[in-house]
Amino acid sequence: MARRSSHSIFFHSLQSGGFDLDFKLADDPKLALQRYGQYLYDALILFSPSTERFGGSLDLKAVLDFVDSGHDLILAADASASDLIRNIATEFGVDFDEDQSNVLIDHTSYAVSGTEGDHTLIASDDFIKSDVILGKTKIEAPVLFRGIAHSLNAANSLVLKVLSASPSAYSSNPSSSQLQPPSLTGSAISLVSVVQARNNARILISGSLDMFSNRLFSSAVQKAGSTHKFAKSGNKQFVTELSKWVFHERGHLKAVNIRHHKVGETDEPAIYRIKDDLHFSVEIYEWSGNSWEPYVANDVQVQFYMMSPYVLKTLETDQKGLYSTSFKVPDVYGVFQFKVEYQKLGYTTLSLSKQIPVRPFKHNEYERFITTAFPYYGASFTTMAGFFIFCVIFLYHK
Repeated sequence: MARRSSHSIFFHSLQSGGFDLDFKLADDPKLALQRYGQYLYDALILFSPSTERFGGSLDLKAVLDFVDSGHDLILAADASASDLIRNIATEFGVDFDEDQSNVLIDHTSYAVSGTEGDHTLIASDDFIKSDVILGKTKIEAPVLFRGIAHSLNAANSLVLKVLSASPSAYSSNPSSSQLQPPSLTGSAISLVSVVQARNNARILISGSLDMFSNRLFSSAVQKAGSTHKFAKSGNKQFVTELSKWVFHERGHLKAVNIRHHKVGETDEPAIYRIKDDLHFSVEIYEWSGNSWEPYVANDVQVQFYMMSPYVLKTLETDQKGLYSTSFKVPDVYGVFQFKVEYQKLGYTTLSLSKQIPVRPFKHNEYERFITTAFPYYGASFTTMAGFFIFCVIFLYHK
């Protein structure tokens, strides 16, 4: 429970945001995430990097099942990270340096301190450019980081760097000479990464547990090569804003009231006819932390889909959460779907669909005379007239 005291500012920020925290020792024999098939928690914070084995029923599979069920996770490691912690991170596309004696070193972007030559305390200000993830208020002060480096699995497109290392950073053992080139160097190194799974569960993975500590929250910071000294590091703002995103206080969307009907009508039909003019609408809202507010964007699209999209339209918004458009049903009959697939950096994914059949014209709905067929009509009547004249001449002319 020592970390409950040493990281109390971070925990207090969560409590002040309305979260109820339940602290458990990593080796607690009664440790469990669910009981009778029901999960006991909405999110999990793992601040035990050296733990080789959790107590109770908590293990690697239990953590993965917890995330697969749509729950959130914060994982912090350090130089003492165990194989268990590393394996959990690997499952989410984050690979920590395999050499457990290595830490992150940077001889140009370190924090100036009284300990000369100790360049393992990094001052980083290379943040992801996303207001929805880090908030609209710019983080002025660098973030202090002391820990281990990690890289992102190129095969995992869901993991993002939130805090990156500088081009001069590398992973090595500071207490021994470097005989081989470092395995991780430069901007390929990530300090803090996030994942938004396909089920919209969110994961934060940090290579530094100290980054969440009271000591680094309250420390003054001066980046090497800069004359500007900040009274406090950017750690508290960075971690607090990032935690809001991880716990769905920001960037969480919902869609309601999917509607469609023929233009000029209000009731939703059970079937459409080819070439009907229809109107489609959906309401999209974003959670602000306290209430659902209208989501405003100009890149939401709807597909009228059967095997492939026959119609793709960008929805217009009334700035109050309502998105709508009108279009003509294609001249193809079958079972179609209205599909809204919305993916945007930092926002939860919207995947909506509604099925509707489309029928051809009935026999009595076709036009009696089609303008484009007039040449054929003329040819038919000309043929009949010619045949009649031929018969008259053949019968009565000697």
